[in-house]
Amino acid sequence: MDSVGVAAAAPDAGPGPAWQSKCPWGAPSTTSISCSLADVMSEQLAKELQLEEENAAFPEVVAAAEGPFITGENTDTSSDLMLAQMLQMEFDREYDAQLRREEKKINGDSKVSISFENYRKVHPYDSDSSEDEVDWQDTRHDPYRADKPTTTPRRGFIGKGKDITTKHDEVVCGRKNTARMENFAPEFQVGDGIGMDLKLSNQVFNALKQHAYSEERRSARLHEKKEHSTAEKAVDPKTRLLLYKMVNSGMLETITGCISTGKESVVFHAYGGKSATEDKVIPPECAIKVFKTTLNEFKNRDKYIKDDYRFKDRFSKLNPRKIIRMWAEKEMHNLTRMQNAGIPCPQVVILKKHVLVMSFIGQDQVPAPKLKDVTLSNEDMKKAYYQILNMMQQLYRECNLVHADLSEYNMLWHDGKVWLIDVSQSVEPTHPHGLEFLFRDCRNVSQFFQKGGVAEALNERELFNAVSGLNITADNEVDFQAEIEALEKVNEDHVQNHGKKLSAFSSDGDPPIYDE
Repeated sequence: MDSVGVAAAAPDAGPGPAWQSKCPWGAPSTTSISCSLADVMSEQLAKELQLEEENAAFPEVVAAAEGPFITGENTDTSSDLMLAQMLQMEFDREYDAQLRREEKKINGDSKVSISFENYRKVHPYDSDSSEDEVDWQDTRHDPYRADKPTTTPRRGFIGKGKDITTKHDEVVCGRKNTARMENFAPEFQVGDGIGMDLKLSNQVFNALKQHAYSEERRSARLHEKKEHSTAEKAVDPKTRLLLYKMVNSGMLETITGCISTGKESVVFHAYGGKSATEDKVIPPECAIKVFKTTLNEFKNRDKYIKDDYRFKDRFSKLNPRKIIRMWAEKEMHNLTRMQNAGIPCPQVVILKKHVLVMSFIGQDQVPAPKLKDVTLSNEDMKKAYYQILNMMQQLYRECNLVHADLSEYNMLWHDGKVWLIDVSQSVEPTHPHGLEFLFRDCRNVSQFFQKGGVAEALNERELFNAVSGLNITADNEVDFQAEIEALEKVNEDHVQNHGKKLSAFSSDGDPPIYDE
């Protein structure tokens, strides 16, 4: 195929002034270009034509005007300015590389690092090497962290005229209060209030602050109680360790759970194991009485101990743990006296500090019901009354004790008879308040059985004389109690004068003193 000539003819410009050839409204002067069809279809020709059009449209653009964003590839080095810029760029890169080496040398593997970013000459993102890339966490400004509120200068305001903002501004105070929440205790979760641009009023902030302080003090108190006291239906670590030792030694087979709680102790059920000595028999079922090591619920324990001659010299009101151990020891001694006298009561197995192990009154983990919870027939109620009357007389005359808290709550009905429990507060009749405690016990017993329909039940004054053996003939209760207080006063004066306990009010001889 023959070549086809492609020409673009234009009228001759002809001679004339220079401004006529450059007239913007005139026809452009072009030169004829002849080429083949293959050249027209080639990409190289298209690029050359595009470059020529660009150079014709922007003839004044100089490549050297690119400034610092130049490279050393395909550049004209005849210009001194371009050479100086290239040398400065290379020097800055070498300087930055030296700074990076110093950073690596100083930081090493340390979690806390330093940065020379402020001393670099070239921005990290302008560098070609991958070593110049810097993670945003290494920079001083964290783009994902909210800015804290700016502080108000000492003069108390910023701005001028209508744009003035004082330190009492609602928005400023709200942001400051949100930032101050970070000073609360770690246990108090405050969240990301700064990131949410939360604004707290002074009233809300003060309420949260007071609540945070109260919660901190409450958690400290709970921690103290957990570590140093016996809580409700639970034991502290020291008590738990004592129970673990009893189980590991084989004395107890297993501890099943809590069966009773009171103001002074918590009672657990356990199955007995084997004793280390052959002469001591452990019952199949045991009751573990753990005395509470705090005096919050039973604060008047001291009056039952400090005037008891057995524990008077060892009493220390400043040490609660010593009082608790003495309290447990006192119940053990009182139960031993009652057991030797043949009074139905739990059998003492062992005492470890404030943990007392006794025989279990009941069967198959079911404790015997209290006298107030059981429904007895008239015959059983009458039988129980005479049994209690006999036990009170034995307790007073043979054991030389006054229960001091005898009521239907501390008497159990098991195997057709009454069992006495909870004798830790029991005192001797020679106690300064021993007769008062006895009269109170007589009132509780008399009222319970009179309400239960026992016609033979004596009133409190008659029952008091029947138990104590005294013949106090008073027409009313006020005079009766006055005579009781007079007898206690005589006994107290005798103790102060002679320094020993002797009964000055017994009608049939002094009660025997149990020598332990």
